This record gives sequence, C-alpha cells and structure tokens, in this order.
Amino acid sequence: MTKKNNTRDNIQGLPGFRVGAIYSNDDRVVSAATKMSSFGLVSSKTQYLLSALLSDKKFTKNYVSENQKRLKKRHEMLVGGLKQIGIRCLESNAGLFCWVDMRYLLSSNTFDGEMELWKKIVYEVGLNISPGSSCHCTEPGWFRACFANTSEDTLNIAIQRLKAFVDSRVNNKDDIQNQQRSNKKKSFSKWVFRLSFNERQRER
Repeated sequence: MTKKNNTRDNIQGLPGFRVGAIYSNDDRVVSAATKMSSFGLVSSKTQYLLSALLSDKKFTKNYVSENQKRLKKRHEMLVGGLKQIGIRCLESNAGLFCWVDMRYLLSSNTFDGEMELWKKIVYEVGLNISPGSSCHCTEPGWFRACFANTSEDTLNIAIQRLKAFVDSRVNNKDDIQNQQRSNKKKSFSKWVFRLSFNERQRER
C-alpha cells in the first residue's frame, strides 16, 4: 500500500505471500496490469489476511521498522564478511540482495568462466548465488547474493564456506604462478648453461 504520487508509479510487494500492488495514475500502466492480473490471482483467504494485517496500523508500523533493522544488519554482515575475504560488493543503501564482484576468481573473463565459477560454488561450497548473466548483467564475474531470506547463523556459515573456497582457489592460483615462474627460471638456466658451454667450446 502506498501514498498517492502524481510523478511516478508505485509498486510494492510481499514476496512471502506472493502478492504485489501497483498504484498508478497512468492509464496505460493500469490497463496493462489489469490484463496481466488474471494470470496471477490472489486467493480470497490471502486477500482477507492481508487486509486485516495492513489495517492494523500499529502492527504495520512496527513490522516495517523491525524489517528495516533486520535487513540492514544482514546487509552489513554480508558486505563486511565478504570484504574480509577480499570480495567487494557494489555500494547500495536498500534492497534484498547485493551485487558481488567475483571477477578476479574467474578462470577466464567470459560468461563461460562465470558459469564455471558458479557451478563450483554450487557443488563445492553448497551455496546458490545467481550468476550475473541470469540477470542480464553485461559483464562476467558479477553475482547476485540474497541476504534477506537467511538467518544470521546461516549467513555466517555461508561466509565461512566461501572464505575457505576463495582461499583454496587463490592459493591454487599462486601455486600455478609460482610453478610457471620456476619453469621459466629453469628454462633460462638451461639456456645460460648451453650458452656458456658453447662459449667454452669455441675457446678450445
């Protein structure tokens, strides 16, 4: 339920009830919503429950206030926890999820690399965060992590699991890079040895 607004449309939703509301002065918006409403009818029992709930102004005020506090706390837990791991989030001040930047964990800067990382997080970590490509993100490596539908304990466990995964992946990258450097040094040493050996041969 929203106050009348002459400058823009108002859309509110109650995901747990699978109910949404649109308030608009735009005839085209109202017409389109009316035609679409037949595909998502709300049951009479749900309408009665919501009507009683929203009519209780004291409850509604407390509910909205408490909901904002809990969402803020979950948001701070997720962003702060990921920051300690070395993962940054896109700055935001409202919402039910965060855009998480995991580009540096990609094996390749492609959407195939993004899907590969997503599958590893799902099967190895046990977390299902949406890859950016599923939300039409134009740059690979961004993920949508929802924090609104989890308890604090669950969120802490998720961050711990993700930290273990990131640490192992970063360490693995470091091992590969160190091995590559070692191989280059060995190759250079052999080249220097061959060069020195050939020089000695010429001197003889």
